[in-house]
Amino acid sequence: MGSRHLFSSESVTEGHPDKIADQISDSVLDELIAQDKQSRVACETLVTTGLAFVAGEITSHGYVDIPTLVRRVIGEIGYDDADYGFDCHTCSVITAIDDQSPDIAMGVDKGGAGDQGLMFGFACRETPELMPMPIMLAHKITRRLSQLRRSGKLPYLRPDGKSQVTIEYDEDRNPVRIDTVVVSSQHDAKVKHAQIERDIIRHVVLPILPKRLIKRDKPIKFHINPTGQFVKGGPMADTGLTGRKIIVDTYGGVGSHGGGALSGKDPSKVDRSACYGARWVAKNLVASGLVDRCEVQIAYAIGVPEPVSIMVDSKGTGRVSEEKLTRLVRRHFDLRPLALIKALNLRRPIYRLTAAYGHFGRTEPSFTWERTGKARLLARDA
Repeated sequence: MGSRHLFSSESVTEGHPDKIADQISDSVLDELIAQDKQSRVACETLVTTGLAFVAGEITSHGYVDIPTLVRRVIGEIGYDDADYGFDCHTCSVITAIDDQSPDIAMGVDKGGAGDQGLMFGFACRETPELMPMPIMLAHKITRRLSQLRRSGKLPYLRPDGKSQVTIEYDEDRNPVRIDTVVVSSQHDAKVKHAQIERDIIRHVVLPILPKRLIKRDKPIKFHINPTGQFVKGGPMADTGLTGRKIIVDTYGGVGSHGGGALSGKDPSKVDRSACYGARWVAKNLVASGLVDRCEVQIAYAIGVPEPVSIMVDSKGTGRVSEEKLTRLVRRHFDLRPLALIKALNLRRPIYRLTAAYGHFGRTEPSFTWERTGKARLLARDA
């Protein structure tokens, strides 16, 4: 048994500079994999004032007009006016693309991992999505910011934005109270801070928060655009890079992270496919009832199909031993890269959708790693 504590997680909107970069990189991947399922893509994007720079290693029979694609993605995100500080119509697009190294391809072509590395998956019972509560609420707030901007409900909002949610946990690690909510949203210069604060609390935040976690005796602390103004935003205010929001992409700081980014990489890269596989395993273990919280680590050597290690950490909540949980995982999940690609149907143009609001805890059909079809089998075999 632990002690009462606070834990915070953040999310960002699709108009955050790092997320613009992620979406461009994953859009390039989607275009290529739609034409050639065997495309090898490692695509990195940098965005800054008036510029998008796309670089990487790509080997594919497909073709992408990258400048046109980049402008389309930036416009769809909402940067279609010079007044926002970044404009899809006038920004420069620079590319620097090479082929994938044949030394890497030699191992991957035989079914081996595209690199060495360690990947983690996590699941818990805090939300219906079997995700940590802070990151799920933070994602829902930023997604709602974007929805209300696009719908015209809050027309003064601009694409860039962030949220952060702090949850109080009891001694048994159950979420019991929302302590603090931070929201920062880019906005039109003419709107007053008092209106922004009132509208965001009323229309964005409160409809999202679970009422059972709102305590009258300890009111939520709100910090809405705490500097008082957020007019200059997007790439004009902050350079964006692919892969710089890996904690937003995963579990909000809960559990461990192997360090590899996800966006811009085709599924032969275990940074991506094995992260999805580890979440798939962890979620099925929790859904089976064998554990209440679970972290799974998978590690690979470059060019070698079989994982060099698999570890299950039940965080003290397991109904059976961790040794037995690991045996169950090895028996019911084939974690070789090609097997994961096939089981999760990863050679499809599904990746831009993952590049904003998290890769996990999603309910869209293309997020195959969120399925819990093996939960009953695991429970029965245990």
